[in-house]
Parts: sequence; C-alpha cells; structure tokens
Amino acid sequence: MRLLHTSDWHIGRTLHGTDLLAEQEEVLSGLAAVVSRERVDVVVVAGDVYDRAVPSADATAVLDRVVGRLLGTGARVVLTPGNHDSARRLGTFSGLLSAAGLHVRAATARLDEPVLLADEHGEVALYGIPYLEPEVARHELGVPGARGHEAVLREAMDRVRADLFLRPGARSVVLAHAFVGGGVASESERDICVGGVDLVPGAVFDGVDYVALGHLHRPQTLSPRMRYSGSPLAYSFGEAGQQKQAWLVELDAAGLAGVRAVPLPTPRPLSVLTGTLEELLADPAHEAAEQHFVSARLTDPARPADPMRRLQARFPHCVHLDWTGAGASAGSGSYQERMRGRSALEIAGEFVSAVRGVPASAAERELLARALGAADREEAAR
Repeated sequence: MRLLHTSDWHIGRTLHGTDLLAEQEEVLSGLAAVVSRERVDVVVVAGDVYDRAVPSADATAVLDRVVGRLLGTGARVVLTPGNHDSARRLGTFSGLLSAAGLHVRAATARLDEPVLLADEHGEVALYGIPYLEPEVARHELGVPGARGHEAVLREAMDRVRADLFLRPGARSVVLAHAFVGGGVASESERDICVGGVDLVPGAVFDGVDYVALGHLHRPQTLSPRMRYSGSPLAYSFGEAGQQKQAWLVELDAAGLAGVRAVPLPTPRPLSVLTGTLEELLADPAHEAAEQHFVSARLTDPARPADPMRRLQARFPHCVHLDWTGAGASAGSGSYQERMRGRSALEIAGEFVSAVRGVPASAAERELLARALGAADREEAAR
C-alpha cells in the first residue's frame, strides 16, 4: 500500500495580507497528478487543513475542489484537524463523506477507531488523532488528572495500541498534529507556544509502523518511521528557497518498506532583497524576483518617501518591507524608556526622527514648539 503524507495545508492563509488561495489550489490540485503517477492508495492530511476555525466560503470551495480531484484518481483521503481547525466543523457529515472515500477523523472520543483498508498483504489501520487541546481533551478522554499535551497524547496512543492489540497482523499508521521533540520550528508557526502546542517526546508514538506528523512547516525526519511533511507552500519569508514536499510512504507485508520525498511545485517563489531603494529598483540582478513574492529590507540612511508604491512598480508582488538603515535604530527600546524625562517638544522631535530617519530642522522645531504651546494654552483655558 502506498500513502502520500501531507499536512498543514492552511487553506485561506495570507502572506502579509496577500491572498494565497490561487497558489494553494494550484499546489494542492497538483497532488492528484502525483497520486496518479505514483499509484498512491491513500492521501493523509495531518492537521491544519484550514487556517482558521471558521474558514471563508472561498476556502471551503478550494478544499471541495481539491478533495474532489484526489478522490477522482481512485485514492482515499484521510484527514484530521489541527490546532487551527474547528474539529466539530471539519467533522460535519463525516459519516456520509466516508462512503465517498473521504475519511475525517475529528472526534476525540473515537480516535481509537481506525480507517480500515486492505491490500494483498492484509489489513492497514489508519488512526487520526485530532489536535488535543489539553484542558478539553483530558475530560473527553476521562483522564482529569492529566496536564499538558504529552499527557493527553499518551492516553490517546495507549488507546490506539489497545485497539491494535485486537488486530493481529494489521499494519498501522497514525496521523497526529503535535510538536515532537527533535522537530525544528520555522517563522510561520505563529502560535507554537501561545497556542498551547507543548513539546512531546517521540517515544509517545511507539508501537506503530508509521507516524505522519503535522504542525511544523519544515519537512523533516525524526526517525525513519516518524516524519513531518511540512506545509505545501512557504508561509513566511524565513522559508524562502525551501523545497516543499510530501512523503511517499510504502507499506509491505512486514510494515514500513520505505519512504521518499516527492517535491512539490512552487507557484510563486519568495525572495528577500536587501539594499537601498534605488539599488533595488535599478539592479538587473533582481530581475528574476520581479514576479516573486518579495520582502524588501531597505538600507537607506533616511527612510525613503513612499517606498512600497515605488517597489511595487518593479516588483508587483512585494508584500513586505523593513527599513534597516542607520536611522531605524533610533526607535529601539520601549516607548516608555525612550520618552522618560523628555519634554513634549523632545517627544515630538523623536517622532519626526523615527518616521523620517533624520531629525527635525530648526524651522520645524520652531513650528512644533508653537503648535505645542497653542495646545497647552487651549488645555489651560478649559
């Protein structure tokens, strides 16, 4: 049996406010070609199908079309919710959908009920462990004394192993959305700590043939049988140049027979460009980036006027810029620390320097002083 391990689709996510639905649909629809070419039997999605608990109508339409193309190849699809999904919403109509080949494993209380498939070697049990919010899952699993993500995942895996014990000879695959020890995070996991995704040891998942992990967006191997597929698109400029992929997993009569990476296309690459505004606008070396998503780091000593509009004249998909010139350091430290002990005129001058990168001129300071004086007199007259 062949499985294609994917995760972290994050349908509906944006890049610095720029819609990515077209790029997401292009990559995810392309999975159907991989499934046909590699004779894949099952596509698994290990959490974060959507980017938010209440996805937009456009995002749900993308998922509908993508899953339709995958099922059209004859493959089955098994998915489980991540911490960005609403398990209850994702699990709607799951009983009916399973008849069409889409198996949604979203109910915590039923995580030890596998999707059962078969090949010439016998039975394969696929278990989907939805993201387990510790404070909720410990009650749903009947272990009120448990604390943290590790404790509830241990209970979940104990239940999976107990079910497997009743299926002698069955090969096993677990889908889980978790931050497992040894994994390397990237910039685009926005809530890796705030969202309560605590670090768990890999030993929690002992006893199964393959663990398809989701949550970390960088593809990585924790052990031959336990891997992160990563996200299908780069969702931060820290991932610029990273080759996105899925894992092709093969099971034989004895269990895990092999795993290899399947590269995914990049509809629009990400580029980080550094230099003065004029250098970025004129340098022919940046020609290749003109149709990329661009993050510009401007090194001009003073903040240029209207830099984003000017950058987008050459790089229409420039979505982010930082000013890192010498004047930018004037804004370091907390606002309270920088303003402590300063007069209103000094604070106004600090604002001008922070915005423009150069101090106010003598004439400008005089205008500021007159305006502040007028404001003081008006306040005193009230």
